[in-house]
Amino acid sequence: MPVPIPAPAPPPSGRPLAEPLLLSTVRISTFLGQQSLTAATGFFFERGPRLFLVTSRHVVFDEASDHLPDRIEITMHTDTVNLTRTVTLSILLYKNGKADWRQGRDSGGEIDVAVIEIDRTALPRSALLYCYGPANLQPELAAIGVGTTLLLPGFPLGFYDTVHHLPVVRHAAIASSFGVRFQGQGYFLTDARTHRGSSGAPVVMRDESAGARMPWRLLGVHSARMDMGTRDLEQDESLGLNCAWYADVLLTLTKDAAPGGAAQAPAGAV
Repeated sequence: MPVPIPAPAPPPSGRPLAEPLLLSTVRISTFLGQQSLTAATGFFFERGPRLFLVTSRHVVFDEASDHLPDRIEITMHTDTVNLTRTVTLSILLYKNGKADWRQGRDSGGEIDVAVIEIDRTALPRSALLYCYGPANLQPELAAIGVGTTLLLPGFPLGFYDTVHHLPVVRHAAIASSFGVRFQGQGYFLTDARTHRGSSGAPVVMRDESAGARMPWRLLGVHSARMDMGTRDLEQDESLGLNCAWYADVLLTLTKDAAPGGAAQAPAGAV
């Protein structure tokens, strides 16, 4: 006779059963009408009373690959203990024919980051929200050294805990001088094993001083893998390097302004 397994005990002091890092990260599904297109990663960023979903810009619009979705869906948890309880939120990418997201550019060109403002009144009261904010950004870029250990929570190749709707986490390390724009672009490099579906993942470093609710420094937004076009596919392994856009661009993209434009973003790095 099978032995019954007791249900998990409620977490102490109302804390969630899963770590906030995982609950702040959501799976994004893109659609064109009713046609399912791709899956990616996003996370929440809070600026005062305003709430934003952050992801890679190419997740919501990528003309080069003819990826032109008109809406996305995200899945959010509604119970701190029973993580199988979720709600799916559908978000239109265009309103009155205009893009409803914000993207940016700086002296190096387009920045592969997009933010979409979320109407808090559209969320169920039970929705669990764990958000990064300005206090989670790194104030002193020079204080972060090359080789620093990072984490990337996300949904590589669409893989995740499908029962509890939780992402998986990959280890990473800073692979270029942090604070120096790699090849003049607004990103730095990470050394990590990544896959499609991780685009838009937060690139974070553990830091208790960032706050008890979210003890993480948000350093970047994972964009894509880097490789050499001249690499011999039979003799050479892939570089295993990735670009992550500096997270301080979020301060520019979440300012009070109309969506759909390309905000001029200094991105903080030299």
